[in-house]
Amino acid sequence: MGIGQRIRRENVRMVGKLAVVAAGMFAFGYALVPLYRAICEMTGINILARSELEVPGGASGGKNVRLPDNTQVDTSRTITVEFDANVRGLWDFKPAQRSMQVHPGQLNTVMYEFQNVQNRRMAAQAIPSYAPQQAAPYFNKLECFCFNQYTLDPGEKKQWPVAFVIDPKISKDVKTITLSYTFFEVGGKTPAAPVAANTAMPAPAAEPRS
Repeated sequence: MGIGQRIRRENVRMVGKLAVVAAGMFAFGYALVPLYRAICEMTGINILARSELEVPGGASGGKNVRLPDNTQVDTSRTITVEFDANVRGLWDFKPAQRSMQVHPGQLNTVMYEFQNVQNRRMAAQAIPSYAPQQAAPYFNKLECFCFNQYTLDPGEKKQWPVAFVIDPKISKDVKTITLSYTFFEVGGKTPAAPVAANTAMPAPAAEPRS
C-alpha cells in the first residue's frame, strides 16, 4: 500500500471519528433541557422544582386563577419584584414591565411578550429561576407559561401572563425578588400558547392545536 493510500485511509477514519463526535455533541445538547429539568426535580433545586407545578391552580389557569385559601394580604410589607428574560435562540422575549411593588398574600399579574423572529415554526419552553434562592418556596405561581411547551409560527407574537402570590410567611429580610426566565427551543408536539387579555387578569387558555 502506497503512502497516498494510507493517508487517504487515515483521513477517512478521522472524518468518521469527527462525525461520531459531532453527532454525540448534537444529541447531548438536544437532551440538556429535559435532563436539566429531571435533575432539578430529583435534587429539589428551585428551577422547575416539583413545587412549581403543585401550587394551587398550577395546572389550570385563565378564569380559574384565584388566591389560595386562607391567604391574607400583608399590607404592612412591600416587596419589589423584578422581572428578567433570557433566550437561547433567535427570538424576542421580554417582560411588559421590569418591576412592580407587591404585598405578600396579594395576587399579582405580569405579562411576558414573545415573538418568533425565525422563518420556521418552533416549539419552546421557559425555565424560571429566582434570586435570592431562599424566596423560591414562597413565590407561588398560579398561572405561568413555564408550565407547558408551546409552538409559534414564523413571525407570530404572543403575550403570556404570570399570576403569582408571595407567601406572607417569607422572611422579612427579603425586600427584593428577581424572577428570571430563560427560553429554550425544544422538540416534540406541543399545545398552543395561552391567549392573554390586555387586562390585569389573564384570559382563559386557548384550545390546543390539532
